Amino acid sequence: MRIGELAARAGTTPRTLRYYEARGLLPARRDEHGHRTYDEGDLRLLRQIRTLQDFGFGLEETRPFVECLRAGHPQGDSCPASLVVYRRKLEELDALVGQLTAVRERVAAQLARAERARDELAAESLVPGGPEPGCELGGLTR
Repeated sequence: MRIGELAARAGTTPRTLRYYEARGLLPARRDEHGHRTYDEGDLRLLRQIRTLQDFGFGLEETRPFVECLRAGHPQGDSCPASLVVYRRKLEELDALVGQLTAVRERVAAQLARAERARDELAAESLVPGGPEPGCELGGLTR
């Protein structure tokens, strides 16, 4: 198949395919007229790349999976190098989850503090002669 057909079937653009070719991820085969030609195996490579990118893998991280498929393995993740990339990505994701959990805990603590302050201010405003409730933005009163 030609580049336009492959791009359409893979859900990408010919420009992207030429980029993958330049990066060595997609083979650069040409017919007798100089047109790029592709086969079903190339479509499989592209689908592997796109799936991994959808999972957040960088283009270079897809290389071991592509090489695994090119080596004839039915799945691009059955080779040792692919497993290394999976493990590294999981470690990266675990670190991000830890960072997000810490940020979430800080935001939850700030919210709890703000709600307590609001409640205390509201309780004080009910006391005769207590402070007038105000807005933190611009010092406006309600």
